[in-house]
Amino acid sequence: MLMKSPSGHALRKRLRPLHFAVLLQGMSLWVPVEKLFLNEIGFDAASVGLMAAAYAAVVPIVEIPSGILADRWSRRGVLVVSSVALVLSAVLGGFAHDVPTYILSMLALGGYFAMYSGTMDAVVYDTVLEETGDGEDFEKRIGRVRVLEAVGLVSSSLLGGWLASLTSPRLMYFLTVPFAVLSIVAYLRFREPSLHKPAERSTLGSHLAMTFHTLRQRGRLLPIVALAVLSALTLQVIFEFGPLWLVAVSAAAVLYGPYWAGLVSTIGLGGALAGRIRFDRLPTVGVVAALMVLSSLVLTVSGNLLLVTGAQILLALLIVAATIHITRLLHDAIPSTIRTGVASGVSALSWLAFLPFALIFGLVTKHAGVHAAAWMIVASAALIGLLLAKLATGKSTLDGPAGQVGHDGE
Repeated sequence: MLMKSPSGHALRKRLRPLHFAVLLQGMSLWVPVEKLFLNEIGFDAASVGLMAAAYAAVVPIVEIPSGILADRWSRRGVLVVSSVALVLSAVLGGFAHDVPTYILSMLALGGYFAMYSGTMDAVVYDTVLEETGDGEDFEKRIGRVRVLEAVGLVSSSLLGGWLASLTSPRLMYFLTVPFAVLSIVAYLRFREPSLHKPAERSTLGSHLAMTFHTLRQRGRLLPIVALAVLSALTLQVIFEFGPLWLVAVSAAAVLYGPYWAGLVSTIGLGGALAGRIRFDRLPTVGVVAALMVLSSLVLTVSGNLLLVTGAQILLALLIVAATIHITRLLHDAIPSTIRTGVASGVSALSWLAFLPFALIFGLVTKHAGVHAAAWMIVASAALIGLLLAKLATGKSTLDGPAGQVGHDGE
């Protein structure tokens, strides 16, 4: 029977190898100089678009199978495989001298993201559940993971840019490999939870049927899934298209680095806010929704670089904090045996929704400008606020986490 832990010490100690692995995986030194490297090996606008399409397509294709594999085999094992994909991506990128080879490296990177995202959320939730008996501490713990992701991204961006200026962009790909290899060592030292392993293993067919049935539920789960997809989509749009506002105001090249560091830091800042903003209270949700809509409205009219950057950072920060709350609601509502599969399915739906949204956003930007396209962000921010309000006013989850005794048959 699951017991309440008298303190968080055991949980912190158990999650420590996971934290090291997350930090090491975030040390991708090639990211800040990727565009420079692409120019060196012959990329043009069309081939960049092809690369982006290939990368975006592979994630949802790999996402659900990797989630099913994590539920039926090992979540730690899938995270190790994600690090192997990261190593493969960096090696292929470093050896690339043409467009096709580099696209292969990005396909491997897409595999890494597909295997990492839903699996990491599920393994943290079940570890919290196994150590404490409920999911109350999940937002704080996954928030810490987001902080470490941001530390890795920001520090590797600054370090990679500096080292590339002293050596070459190509070398940054090879220097990334040791960090990814060390993340494998850290994952192997992590003791994964066993809540997802039932006493009697179901057949693969029944497991798949249960996973897809859960994703299709129209009751309490539908608004949670819709909100998770919409939040992930909007956040991805901000990260993918945010720099276009700098282009629109002809910002100096030196400003792109600080801008990007500020934007990716929202992943960590939003994680630090996790559990502190009460998204289950309607007045709080009302303030958050108003701030999201107002910050997105700034993007439709302003040509001031500082104002636009601040608006993007605020919007991303609030969405990251909300996403952590939404993730907890999702995991509260599903059993451990299919937790990763369902989470990966939601992530796959987010990528599938992002593809047409991004295409339309790009077309509107091309023909009417980025300020006109920003109205799409306003609409999505407003929908996020409405769905958050719906969840805050209704009973969106079961009386306890679905992974507790009585739901999984433990």
